[in-house]
Amino acid sequence: MANSGRPLAEIETWIFDLDNTLYPASCRLFEQVEARMTTFIAERFALEREPARARQKTYFRAHGSTMRGLMLEDGVDPEEFLAFVHQIDLACLPPDPALVAALKRLPGKKLVHTNGSVRHVERVLERLEVADAFSGIFDVKAAGWEPKPALSGYRELLRRYDVIPERALMIEDIARNLAPAAALGMTTAWLRSPNDWALEGAAEPHIHYVIDDLARFLGAASPPGRE
Repeated sequence: MANSGRPLAEIETWIFDLDNTLYPASCRLFEQVEARMTTFIAERFALEREPARARQKTYFRAHGSTMRGLMLEDGVDPEEFLAFVHQIDLACLPPDPALVAALKRLPGKKLVHTNGSVRHVERVLERLEVADAFSGIFDVKAAGWEPKPALSGYRELLRRYDVIPERALMIEDIARNLAPAAALGMTTAWLRSPNDWALEGAAEPHIHYVIDDLARFLGAASPPGRE
């Protein structure tokens, strides 16, 4: 059963989603990833873009990620897929000085939990100038290719990084991905999303905080005067 969440001052481990969370959805970076997914499917199965896009969305809804659907239904190598879809241009992704400062001041351990790859996370964090703030990246390969919201990945993250769930907070733009975190005892924060597909579960009790500005939210969690 989901918990009621903890005050931010009691949080020791901060777990962040990457895409549309550590950078704003308004920069439209993930649209590049989605377009590459469509291209991969179109080329692999000799489809026009519209049928390829339809298959992509069907797999996302049925399996939690397009990658998982391609693995289970078509035997696609997930590493090949991720390497292809993450060949994107990061020029649209400027560092946010307020976020850089907030992460620097934020006490505790900071991790990334992503349905993408380690290399994609590394590239984005470097571009955002926040790579030094994080002590670990838990990607979909580390989760045994079981994307969020599969519970097994969350459990493995807790084990691998020795995280006490009652002292951890997870931040996500896809609301349903926070349900397993809350069920395991974590506090959750949903970063309000403009994407319809990210809203499912946003009004459920497994959401403890709703935020619009990530840097401001993190700044409120830092002790006064901390540098």
